[in-house]
Amino acid sequence: MKFSDLNFDSLKSTEGKQPNFFKLFIIMAAALLILVGIIATSIFFVAVRGGEQTLVPELRGKELAEALLEMQVKELYPRIQLRYSQSSKDKGQILEQDPAAGTIVKAGRRIRLVVSQGVIVNRVENYIGRNVEDVRLDLQAITASSGGQFLSLKEPLMYDFSGESPGTIIRQKPEAGTDISGPTKLEFVVSRGLEDSVVMVPQFVGFPISSALEQIGKAGIAFEFNLRELQQGEKGETVVYQNPQAGVSVTSNDILSLTVNYPARLGENEVFGLFVYTMPRNPYPLPVRLEAVLPSGERTRIIAVDYPGGKFTVPYRLPVDSVLTLYLMNREMHQETVTR
Repeated sequence: MKFSDLNFDSLKSTEGKQPNFFKLFIIMAAALLILVGIIATSIFFVAVRGGEQTLVPELRGKELAEALLEMQVKELYPRIQLRYSQSSKDKGQILEQDPAAGTIVKAGRRIRLVVSQGVIVNRVENYIGRNVEDVRLDLQAITASSGGQFLSLKEPLMYDFSGESPGTIIRQKPEAGTDISGPTKLEFVVSRGLEDSVVMVPQFVGFPISSALEQIGKAGIAFEFNLRELQQGEKGETVVYQNPQAGVSVTSNDILSLTVNYPARLGENEVFGLFVYTMPRNPYPLPVRLEAVLPSGERTRIIAVDYPGGKFTVPYRLPVDSVLTLYLMNREMHQETVTR
């Protein structure tokens, strides 16, 4: 092949296209860098902005379940720590929180919650001067919260007459401050009140039953009710007889007998009757109340009185299907439905 046969025009054409490819490469690389920069910038601003801001609610003093529901609404998350507290009543409640209520944080923030796991008992408290039933409930709560029965009452309790209110602890063993190394029985001497305390019987004859029930609740006298048919000239639902008579002095062991008559007229769905229930005898009167829930759902109190136990009788006038409930120390003792 001769030198004169080479096609120099073809070479010039090929060499002229090389600058075009290089320019296209530069443009594509620049575009790619710009795109990567836009994506990186977007991610940066999304990360910096974070979630929406929210206000930390007040959680101290609330039950853990209630606090968690409030945090869920605020899109906040808990970090829970458990700690013993000074009272068994605090068990399950929030003692501390961090951040404090009112702090503005981002949604998704974790809130530190210190939750009470009850009280740890390591020594005997001073129970003198407290009501024995209140102490009994506290000991039950401590047992439930600690998972073990460290303290319990020695039964039966011992009682003595004193100037303290009935039910008040006047002596204890072990003494206050004694260290507890294992299950311990508490021995209490409980006040019966004054020996043979004397009260004067009020006037009940002629009073409506509702007034008599209210007055007898304040008198501090054991009582029993009897029903009698309405006689001519009498006003219905009234106390018609009492024994002992008004003005007589009686002791706490005496029983006041009251006789009431039937109402002159009853509604179509009403019943007049006598609630009767025999309770265990107590060494001193305890708070007792009788309540009724009407068919409408309305709740009404019939009588509230300190009662020593034994036969408990109270007249009532209620609609059919009302529910009578007897409570002793706020605990349900008996329940029955009113029927014809």
